[in-house]
Amino acid sequence: MNPFYIFLIRVVLAGFFAVLISRIFYPDANPAYMAGLGIFLVGMAYVLEAIRKSKTKE
Repeated sequence: MNPFYIFLIRVVLAGFFAVLISRIFYPDANPAYMAGLGIFLVGMAYVLEAIRKSKTKE
């Protein structure tokens, strides 16, 4: 799969879960908080992928 499509899928899913998580735990959160949470989730997806790939090479 093209890396750009993987990035788009991760962004869409992170946005969905950021809104869901923030609405459950912080109903009055502003959109900047949700955007920050979405960026954090996408970043963590790439960090965990790098960790998983480094463990399979060893």
